[in-house]
Amino acid sequence: MGVFTYESEVITAIPPCKMFKACILDGDKLIPKVVPQAYKSVEYIQGNGEPGSIKKVTFGEGSQFEYMKQKVEALDEEHFAYTYSVIEGDALMNKLEKITYEMKMEASPDGGSVCKTTSKYYTIGDFELKEEGIKAGKEKALGMFKAIEAYLQANPDAY
Repeated sequence: MGVFTYESEVITAIPPCKMFKACILDGDKLIPKVVPQAYKSVEYIQGNGEPGSIKKVTFGEGSQFEYMKQKVEALDEEHFAYTYSVIEGDALMNKLEKITYEMKMEASPDGGSVCKTTSKYYTIGDFELKEEGIKAGKEKALGMFKAIEAYLQANPDAY
């Protein structure tokens, strides 16, 4: 098993407390509403969002994948940090044991925020992750992030 780590940053004009609440704390409801082509539905199988919770995400129409299960590893509302792992589903392509995402939103000097993400891909056997696969996943995540940002800009009183 190998572990491939990928780091990224996204800058937004939305303050970290508002972006964290929309993306993380209410993301299970907001993402299917704002980006239905990404997530069709999210349902908790175990827990309610606290560490140890497991949720099933059903992907939207047109996705190459059907579903994934995510396990909440850590949630720190005070410091706007969230860690979860994709532990099951066709998104792992039978080539990955799991993918862990560590996200932290920090205030930027202009009143917005910087979302820093560390992605760790745990491969099965000698499978080597290709840069294109990581890039495609990053672009989809960025699209969801930007859709939530646009929603918050269009609805300033939300959150």
